[in-house]
Amino acid sequence: MALTLKVVSKSVPEIGSLEIKESALFNNEEKMVNELKKAKVTISDVAKKAGVSKTTVSRILNGDYAHTKEETRDRILQVIKELDYRPNALAKGLKSMSTNVIGIILSNLKNPYWSSVLEGVEDTCHKLGYSLMICNSDEDPNKEKHYIEEFQRRQVDGIVINPTVRNMEMYEELVKSKYPFVVVNRKIPNLVVKNVVVDNNQGAFLAVNHLMDEGRKRIAVTAFNNPHVSTWKERVEGYKEVLLSRGYAKKDFRILLIDPVSDVKEVTMAFLRKNPDVDALFSTNNMISLQSMEAIRELHLKIPEDIALVSYDETAWAKHLEPPLTTIKQPGYDMGVKATQMLVDSIAGNNDEESETIILEPELIVRNSSISESYHRP
Repeated sequence: MALTLKVVSKSVPEIGSLEIKESALFNNEEKMVNELKKAKVTISDVAKKAGVSKTTVSRILNGDYAHTKEETRDRILQVIKELDYRPNALAKGLKSMSTNVIGIILSNLKNPYWSSVLEGVEDTCHKLGYSLMICNSDEDPNKEKHYIEEFQRRQVDGIVINPTVRNMEMYEELVKSKYPFVVVNRKIPNLVVKNVVVDNNQGAFLAVNHLMDEGRKRIAVTAFNNPHVSTWKERVEGYKEVLLSRGYAKKDFRILLIDPVSDVKEVTMAFLRKNPDVDALFSTNNMISLQSMEAIRELHLKIPEDIALVSYDETAWAKHLEPPLTTIKQPGYDMGVKATQMLVDSIAGNNDEESETIILEPELIVRNSSISESYHRP
């Protein structure tokens, strides 16, 4: 038997026929069948070829060798290799009510700080055998709510979240249902949760004391005015505490709270024009810091000769700016590692504490933007 295909073109007459031998078709079909069979190898196939039960194979796949002889274990592993058997991860997860997937929801991926946190989370997930799903709420509570619900629908084992702090009912429901989640960076008021944060008060203490030790007397602090976020509030409070402890009064506070959707540079320039005696800025956010540097330059002032600058968050570019930027370094990588370890312990049932807080310490990295060798203002 032969199959004849006629090739016809509208622009030319019939150019003949192409015969495809039956054996060639069967050879291709056989290859396809073999590939399909290979893809459909089941645990039953492994058990049958190894001469053991499916339960025994399942134990070996899950790393439980305690009840199996070494010879049997090796034989099963060899068969798995020969058959190229790959367990269906989703089916395996559904059976054990675990998918070995962790979700993370961050509030603003534009902020370079979160790349170091993500690196810590991802490295720890890989080490502990988990996959990672990443979402960005972009400070939108509706997005955040959607992502949490989606993670639950996908049976993600647990969540690391830098919350918008604007979905209180949902956070409370997570706690009530004992769904594993860890809050990072920010704090959710009046809620008993697992938390990994940095000591923001201490960060402000390091920054403001450093500026004062360098001879600065009229220090201002800048922050994004998000009423739901604890981090900037703690940094501003730290600023106030340092000034009061050094003999200043409340009237000496110079605080610039910036609407997140406003033009940071223009707002900063207006503030400095109104407060021309300011000789130092403590920026509580690295995104504000870049705009502050531009604002200072557009006012024809110099850093640090006229205005010293200390910025929160050590970034990859901080040391390459002109002048190199003095920063408060947050241990972002450690935050990611600690949060993931805490979450996995909670998923595994190794940590029954409803509330646990890990507080990490910041570090002052001094560079030219704050040193006072050329400081000449009275």
